[in-house]
Amino acid sequence: MSSIKPHAKKLRLAKALKQNRRVPLFVISKTKGKVRTHPKMRNWRRNTLKK
Repeated sequence: MSSIKPHAKKLRLAKALKQNRRVPLFVISKTKGKVRTHPKMRNWRRNTLKK
């Protein structure tokens, strides 16, 4: 992908990057390990974003 992108697309990609984080450790300990996985986790090879 080119480094020169429209600003709106760059913002969408940045939002997707920030959303793609694991569940915080305090949440795992607070729920006693019941909430461990993040349902919206995305891998850059497997899933594609809407453009």
